[in-house]
Amino acid sequence: MNWILTYSGRQFDLVHPTAAMISPHDIAHSLANLCRFNGHTRTHYSVAQHSLLVASLVPEEHQLVALLHDATEAYIGDMTRPLKALMPGFRIAEEIIWHAVCDRFNLDPCLPECVVRADLIALATERRDLMPNYSGEWECLRGVPPMTETITPLTAPEAGIQYFSRLMELMQAQHRRACA
Repeated sequence: MNWILTYSGRQFDLVHPTAAMISPHDIAHSLANLCRFNGHTRTHYSVAQHSLLVASLVPEEHQLVALLHDATEAYIGDMTRPLKALMPGFRIAEEIIWHAVCDRFNLDPCLPECVVRADLIALATERRDLMPNYSGEWECLRGVPPMTETITPLTAPEAGIQYFSRLMELMQAQHRRACA
């Protein structure tokens, strides 16, 4: 069996995903229930809220791709960065699913540099506000300042609603731009 059953009742083929298998409802629901950092935060903090934060840090024309930058995790989970680096097969599966997400939402699969940077700023802020105290440096955050604002974690249902609402807004905006 190469598929999972999603929240909306769809079969999602992990080996041969298509744009038609990608559902905004599934992404919002799953990411809201997935905790960042494998759950090693002081309180539940969802991938959905992280994605909302990243999207808030980029120019408007990049907000949709920023919101969806971790959408693959709705289908294969949130693997920690160090483990992902050790598992090239996982990275390949993630890339295949990312292309299906990009096809579904009409996105360029190459993340803009501003999204990559915003993701790191969010990570630096999450480390400061949500992780246990640790004095050691995280190599990937060298020279990356956290936001001045403090993160207040949302509940999973709140994060799911906010994520889905923002996704719908950004999809409508993209559609309007395409029709103009």
